[in-house]
Formats: sequence, C-alpha cells, structure tokens
Amino acid sequence: MMSSIEIKRKMMKLYRGELLKEVYSTLLKLVTKIRIVVEEKKEEEEGIRSSSKIEIIRNPRESIKLAYELIQSAEQEVLRIFPSIHAFRRQTRMGIMHLFKDVVEHGVKVRILIHADENQIRQIINEVVLVFPDIDIKGIDMSLNTSIGIVIVDKKESLIIETRDDARDNSYDASGLAAYSNSKYIALSYASIFESLWIQAELYKQLKEANEQLKQHDKMQKEFINLAAHELRTPIQPILGFTEIVSSKIKNNTEQRELLDAVTRNAKRLQRLVDDIIDVTKIESQSLKLNKEELNLNHLITNIIDDYNNLIASGNHKVKLYFNPFKETLLIKADKERISEVMSNLLSNAIKFTKEDAIFISIEKREDDNINYALVTVKDTGGGIDPEILPNMFSKFITKSFEGLGLGLYISKHIVKAHGGKIEGKNNNNGIGAEFGFTLPLINDTKTL
Repeated sequence: MMSSIEIKRKMMKLYRGELLKEVYSTLLKLVTKIRIVVEEKKEEEEGIRSSSKIEIIRNPRESIKLAYELIQSAEQEVLRIFPSIHAFRRQTRMGIMHLFKDVVEHGVKVRILIHADENQIRQIINEVVLVFPDIDIKGIDMSLNTSIGIVIVDKKESLIIETRDDARDNSYDASGLAAYSNSKYIALSYASIFESLWIQAELYKQLKEANEQLKQHDKMQKEFINLAAHELRTPIQPILGFTEIVSSKIKNNTEQRELLDAVTRNAKRLQRLVDDIIDVTKIESQSLKLNKEELNLNHLITNIIDDYNNLIASGNHKVKLYFNPFKETLLIKADKERISEVMSNLLSNAIKFTKEDAIFISIEKREDDNINYALVTVKDTGGGIDPEILPNMFSKFITKSFEGLGLGLYISKHIVKAHGGKIEGKNNNNGIGAEFGFTLPLINDTKTL
C-alpha cells in the first residue's frame, strides 16, 4: 500500500495533468483554423493525398478509410484516442477492434484512450478484455470536453478527425474535417500528449485503489481502537472498586493509603483516556448519540463548578474559581452528560495551566440573526496557549502537555457542534492566560430569577 507521502506525490503529478487540458484543447482550435483554410482555398480535390506534410481531408469516408489503412500499416505501435464513448461504439460496430486484433497478432502494440466516465470505461474494459485481452484501454477525464479523435502510428504518421455530431449512429455522419500528417515531429507531439494522458489515467487508477485501501485500513484501525478501548474499560471498574474497599479497611497506615491513592488516581486517569478514545471513534464514525433534555444552564454550570471547588479544596491547587451566572434562567435542549464533559474539559485545562491565581466563568445571553443563544466563557490567568498549537488546538492529538492525548478540545468541539453551537479559544489581550467560550441555542425566552 502506498504511503501518504507517495499518494501526495502522485496527486501532484495528477494535478500537473490539468495543464494537458490547455494543450489538448489546441487540437480543436487547429481543426477550426484548418477548416477556415479549406473553405477559403478549396483548391485540392476531395480524398487526394498531397505531398505536403499536412493534408486536409473533408470527406469523412476518406478519412475513416485512411485511419484503417494507417492502422494496418503499423509495424510497432498504434495509439488511438476516441473523443467519446459514442465514437468508440460507432467504430466498434465498423469492426475496428478486429482490425486492432489483427495488428496485435503481428506484434504491434495497441493502446486506446477513451473520454468516458468511470462506469462507462469499466464496462468497456470488461467487454474488451474477454475477446481482446492484449489491447490496453484506459479512460481519461471527460472534463477535457474535446471533439477530436487521434490516430498515431509508429510515432511517424498521425491523423486527427473532428467529431461534428456525436449524437449520430453512423461514423460517416458523425465525423467532420480531418487532418493527416506524415511529419514525424507532429506525430511525436501527439504521441507525447497521448503518453501524458495515459500516465494521468494510470495515476488516477492507482490513487483510487490507494484511497480504497486507506479507507479500508482506516476502518480496521478505528474498529481495533474502539474494541481495545472497550476491553480496557472492563478491568478499570474492578480496580477502582477494589481499591476503594481496601482503602476503607486501612486505618492508620499512611504509606499504604498513599499507595492506594496512587493506584486510584492512575486508574481514573486511564478511565478518562479510554473514554476519550471511545468518544473520538464515535465522532469519526458519526455514531455519537445525544440524549437531549430540557436543562437549566445556570444550574448545570453551577453544579460542575461546585464539584471542581471541592476537588480544588481536597488537592494541592491554589487556584480560585469565580462564577458569574446569568441573572435569568437560560433553558437549553441538550445532553447533560455531554455538556458537562465540555465544561469539565475547559475547566480542567484552565486549572492545569493556572497553578495559582484565578479562573473566571461567566454565562451571557446573545442574539444573532434573531436566534437567542447562551455563551459560556472560561477565562484563566495562566500561561496562555502556545502559538505553535493555537491554529490547530481543536484538532486531535494537539498538546504540549505530558498529561492526556490532546483529545479534550477535539471532542468538545464536536459535542458543541452536535448541539448546534460553536466553540472558540484565544489568548487574552493582556498577554496573561487564555479564554475559551462555547455557545448553545436557547429553546425559549429567558425567565427572571
């Protein structure tokens, strides 16, 4: 399987193929100019090959006959471009595939390019490979939108044929002006265009196959991570339960209690990591479910802050939380556990990066496009957001901390988004600390407390 770097390199080559569109479109312009010259002069008789290196053929029967003669005369290679799937079908009914088969049996290599979409070219290849396995066929981008067919023989002679009306069933009625050249330089130029388009078609095929492999690999990886996370979750609960039982039986042994506290603390940390991994897999598989209910946002945030104040009081943190609730009741339709998770992520980050001093939490009511929403803000006085991670801080695994996997903000972003809100973060203007805020739509008018 190609690596992501190899895929990017191939994509760059494919993008360069866009330049071929301009080159290839000049063929149509060339035919138009030739048509003007022919109409002005009309000096040569129809179907008579001149001694010049470029000959104009106005009779479709003569140009198609010449195309078949050129293919029959091939000694090494035939390159053929069909401007559409209809043009290929018309020529197939006239027996061109059997002509190709004959020259292939004499050691001539035949390659065909067809302007067709993916389904059409797949059908053609499936049909041809059964009867003509030695003939190579590829599809090229339909956006080139050309009406020019090309025959190149041994890189010495070339014939371009205009499609005048692609809706016709008969090749003679569908074809227009043609231009033959026995100039090696012109043939080589057309062959170069053919090779570039051939490579582009091959790269597209490889990229498509690689993309399918990456999708399959990504699916397997997510399934494995999800399974592993669930398996890890199973033994965590017994560990926490047993340590709590053992801890209740320890009375005066400080050392043993400290060891058990360390076990409990790390088990809870592992539990948070596992829960984050499971959340990420749900987000990426679009299976994150919300159990929405009507909630009083002031009460929800107050309860979360009370929990964190108790945590701070029982720990070694010196930080203080200051909460400024909204003066009215703000009702939201939301998943209580998920919104609590978002708030906990923001508070945990603020406490982690604010060793001392204060953290300010506030709730405001805003209006945008006649839609009322609540804005919850957490503003700390810590070291602020590192400039290196600031542009991508809501992406996965973006962290400079040795704690956690850098998934909290990523998960919070998608939870808020699933509720119809937005989340943002920035460094404070005074250069001290950072501010994060998320919005949630209100379900009805506020009520005065």
